[in-house]
Amino acid sequence: MFPIRDHNPSGRTPYVVYVLMALNIGIFLSYVSLMNQPYQLEAFFQRWALIPADVTGGSGYIALITSMFLHGGWMHLGGNMLFLWVFGDNLEDTLGHAGFALFYLLCGIAAGLVQVVSGPLSELPVVGASGAIAGVMGGYLLLFPKARVDVILILLIFFKIFPVPAWIVLGLWFILQVGSGVLTDASLSGVAHWAHAGGFIAGLVLILPSWLKRGGPDFWQKSAGHPPHPEAKYALSRSHIPSVRRKRR
Repeated sequence: MFPIRDHNPSGRTPYVVYVLMALNIGIFLSYVSLMNQPYQLEAFFQRWALIPADVTGGSGYIALITSMFLHGGWMHLGGNMLFLWVFGDNLEDTLGHAGFALFYLLCGIAAGLVQVVSGPLSELPVVGASGAIAGVMGGYLLLFPKARVDVILILLIFFKIFPVPAWIVLGLWFILQVGSGVLTDASLSGVAHWAHAGGFIAGLVLILPSWLKRGGPDFWQKSAGHPPHPEAKYALSRSHIPSVRRKRR
């Protein structure tokens, strides 16, 4: 089950979101041929991915930025770009183009630092835009907790799309990251759960001034947590599981 769109239209073209998506996709395509060459891929990640042990040892700081533009596979890239597409435009609309670009980078850097703290001696390369995008999700949660988000539930070959309040989608996602982080060893896990959680919290903190500028709790009360503008309307088609009629004897 994952989100595919929200009912929260933005008032400006999200150019920064487009640029970030283009950069992530373009950079991935530049080294995707290495996916079948494990030694070359490892050397590439050793140079550009975030290695917590290197940062702890006083080097590799640039990887706090470069790592957020690298991905470990098509599914990793596709999932991150989907979340950025769904939630990024409204944050860019709120913060402006330059403000959103800075917000995104700061969330990604904070996420990387949290991952370093959680596994300071880990030599596993950390890659992905997940931490920065988690920050976008945290900011979205504070500004639009009751915005409707369409999620798709896939059961084998059948699927169903239905709207869910943003606070449920994003809140459950955050709880899952924290729970997974507690239950796994950050120095051995292939998923940077603490980077996700750290980015999410960074997004909440960094969006606070914007939220307070809009009135804080009063901003929520005026719109009951919904976006302060008409929601987008989509025609939802119901999916049905086919049934086979039994012949009467």
